[in-house]
Amino acid sequence: MPAIDGDLMDQAAGLLKKARSLFVLTGAGISAESGVPTFRGTDGFWKNYSAEQLATPDAFAKNPRLVWEWYHWRQGLILKAEPNPGHHALVEIENRVERFLLLTQNVDDLHSRAGSKNVLQLHGNIFRARCSSCGKEDRRIGDKNASNRLPKCSCGGLLRPDVVWFGELIPSDVWRDSLKFLGGVDLALICGTSGVVWPAAAIPGIACERGIKTIEINLEPTAISSIVDVSIVGKAGEILPQLVSRLRS
Repeated sequence: MPAIDGDLMDQAAGLLKKARSLFVLTGAGISAESGVPTFRGTDGFWKNYSAEQLATPDAFAKNPRLVWEWYHWRQGLILKAEPNPGHHALVEIENRVERFLLLTQNVDDLHSRAGSKNVLQLHGNIFRARCSSCGKEDRRIGDKNASNRLPKCSCGGLLRPDVVWFGELIPSDVWRDSLKFLGGVDLALICGTSGVVWPAAAIPGIACERGIKTIEINLEPTAISSIVDVSIVGKAGEILPQLVSRLRS
């Protein structure tokens, strides 16, 4: 990976220093640096199934036990992971601005575990369940015996992971609140996301159309690199702490 461009870092730090309000969008890239598999490519398979085959309403209807077994396995992997320096740097950045919102496409809770307070989860939370009958939410932490039984709601309905599956709509309130906040910020930071998964992929374009300065941090150039104000190639866990160091100086 090429060395981090110092001039681009200075530009990004300058934008962060001026910002009183900040909108952050994060994707799988920042969690991958903590060892959380992205479930795409070579990491996308489990017992001869792909994420696309298991993370669907049809898969749950046909074999809820298999889907829950997969999700408990995923919970176990995530519980072994720890927030990385990128997560912690975002906490410090949050504490430095007057208004802050972090919208994440990740379901792993690592931002909250790091200490971020104003977090919205666009695709749900893997440690939360909801009733497929009444819709009631339930906190559901994985354990070694959980996959041997199907979790039920107090109403008797079958609980399902409270995540957005392929073919499902994102939570309308999360999207509405995100766009409302985005409309009044000085700066948007796009971190660890490919910029191709909708509707989150629309965020950079919306920000640019509204004249909001934008910074991108990603392992490689993406579809949005040409429209943002500053695009830095590298690991979030390395770049974000360096930006924080520049803010302190």
